[in-house]
Formats: sequence, structure tokens, C-alpha cells
Amino acid sequence: MIVVNASNIEKDWNWVSAANTFGAEMIDISAQTSLLAVSGPKADDIVTQLTDLPIRDMGTYFCMKGTFNGVPDCMIATTGYTGERTYEIFFRNEHSLSMWNAIVKAGAPHGLQPTGLGARDTLRLEMGYMLYGNDIDDNTSPISAGLGWITKLQKGSFIGSDNIAAVKNAGPETKLVGFKMIEMGIPRHGYELAYKGKIIGKITSGTMSPLLGIGIGMGYVPAELSEPGTKIDVLIRNKAVQAEVVKTPFIVK
Repeated sequence: MIVVNASNIEKDWNWVSAANTFGAEMIDISAQTSLLAVSGPKADDIVTQLTDLPIRDMGTYFCMKGTFNGVPDCMIATTGYTGERTYEIFFRNEHSLSMWNAIVKAGAPHGLQPTGLGARDTLRLEMGYMLYGNDIDDNTSPISAGLGWITKLQKGSFIGSDNIAAVKNAGPETKLVGFKMIEMGIPRHGYELAYKGKIIGKITSGTMSPLLGIGIGMGYVPAELSEPGTKIDVLIRNKAVQAEVVKTPFIVK
């Protein structure tokens, strides 16, 4: 089962179809499937009220199938993107309203609140998680993005492995870094980054961190300027506002 960003369904389906040289049967169930995610320090206490599955024992990036809120054949996954314990519950569309109501009711004593993508975006950025279309895309080297840990070159060749190995062996020209604002300012996607008056890159993700109370962001800079502690500038309305390269995640628990 492949879960993709909703805006990429057609593109990803076409790519997998073109790469399917194994005769695998492919079925697109996107239009028939709904997903609700419960995230936060009380997620365990909320979700376990609605299923007998041993989900507390699940590690991160695992899944299991079973009955949830009386509905059989649901899938519960721990693949959330907020930095907190998250359960993603997949089920058929016709159960959407009853699922929503049950989760809201179970979560009410724990302070559960409905939230949308705006909240998810600040949470994932505070953890230094990348967003496809912003921080990575079809032209991004996983080595430049710091994703070498999920590209297992030692396991043999795969699509793109030669290119990835070449960048790894030569060293990437640019690296994705996190930065915090030193001076007052809110970094935004697309703002230019500078070093000693020279443009060196652009912000791929940026926001005002609700927890830190300062502006944070990520962007690609020349590899020689990627070390934590390096002072760079964010151009906000053509004004250079100072920032500092830092290690991610921005929030350390």
C-alpha cells in the first residue's frame, strides 16, 4: 500500500505504472478511502478507547489492520508527521462521520482539538521534517537533503542509485540546513538567503515557531556554509535580516 500526497496521486500512479515491470496488479482506492490522524501526548489514551488492537506496542512507522470503532478492516499506522505520537486511521468513506464523532468524543476529556494542515506544517518544521514540493522534489539529491540514511546504497542498485552514489562520493555542492532568526523577522518560503552580501540560496520552508517564539526555516546553501553557527542573512523585503545555521530538530524533547 502506497500513501501519497493527494496532489500527487496521478503523477505517482503514472510513475509506478511505468516502473511496474513485474506484472503486479495495481488498484487506486484513493477515492474510496478516508484518513483521520490523532496526534499528541494523549494520542495513546484516546485511540485505545476505540480498538482492542495492541497499538500501544507499535513502534514508529508501523501499521496493523483490524477493527476500529466497530468497523472491521481498518488500518492503523504510526506514520505521523508532527513529532508527537500519531495514529493514522484508514477506513472506507462511508464510515467518515461516525469515525469523526467517535474520535472527537473519546478525545474530549483529553483536550483533543480539530486541527488542519497549517498546524501540521508548523509542527513538522519545528521537528525539521521535510515537505515534498518545498524542501524536496524530483530534482533533489537525497544526499543534499540529508536523506542518505534512507537510501541504502549497500543493498544494491535501484532506480537512481548511480546518481546518488556519485553525489555521495564527490560530496554535495549544496546542503539543506535549518536556521533560526537572530534578528526579528519571519522567514517565508521563497525568500532569498545571502552571505556577506551574496545570494547563496532560497528558503524552502519558513515560519514563526509557536513554541520557540522566533522565526525558523530551512533552505539549501553551499556545502561550505552548512556548518551550525554560520551566520547568514534572510532577505525580507530587500532588507538583510540576520540568522544562524543550526542543527535540526529545532525542538529537542
